[in-house]
Amino acid sequence: GFLFLSQIGEGGGKGKDGDGWISKLTTDGQVVKNKWVTGLNAPKGVRSHKGMLYVSDIDRIVAIDIAAEKITKIIDVKNAVFLNDLATDSEGTVYVSDLAASKIYQYRNEEVSVCAEGEQLEHPNGVLVDGDSLVIGGWGTGFSQEDFSTKVLGRLQKINLRTKKMTAITPEPVGHLDGIEADGKGGYIVTDWRNGKLFRINKKGKARLLMNFPQGVADHAYLVDKQLIIVPEMMEGKLTAFRYAPGRKKPTSN
Repeated sequence: GFLFLSQIGEGGGKGKDGDGWISKLTTDGQVVKNKWVTGLNAPKGVRSHKGMLYVSDIDRIVAIDIAAEKITKIIDVKNAVFLNDLATDSEGTVYVSDLAASKIYQYRNEEVSVCAEGEQLEHPNGVLVDGDSLVIGGWGTGFSQEDFSTKVLGRLQKINLRTKKMTAITPEPVGHLDGIEADGKGGYIVTDWRNGKLFRINKKGKARLLMNFPQGVADHAYLVDKQLIIVPEMMEGKLTAFRYAPGRKKPTSN
């Protein structure tokens, strides 16, 4: 019933400086505790499973006991370059994207291994477990390690976690995709960090622009039961929330 918000701190997204933290909020935007758990570097993706909150933190996965409000385990991801979004499945396996290396790691049974890798992943940013598939938001191809630009935008794709078969959800490039949330109707709501866009992609793979933002719309939340989108605007330093029912043309102010 709470929101957990990752705060990368003053050192930026690559800063191994210990100034990152997690905030705890209510779903109506009230801050329960700003510095709920501290001592992270530049935390990004967050997802919970059975009382544990897992956080990607540059080159490691941090496990936080929600009830105890403390870090209980740090899992180093060897050779990781820039870990970004994170997802969990029903059995507790953790998946984390490495945008810069175009790779996805998995943490299962106390071991880290590579789940998928290669340019066909289109430098994955967003990840979401949906049934037996891992949905992947690509940043794009022709990737520059210097400024994270790409020559071609990324697509929304999925990997069957049993067969490892990869399928494009959107046949055409959509954006520098970041956050992914299921919309409860077989489609997805996604953000484009670099271009400041919020899209809905229906189950047929058709993308429709819902809203424009300044650059920096990051990994959002969509609360299906409340029909509520909560969007972190990184460059603006704020959270915004909108009511949205899949099928409507535009979200409405909350």
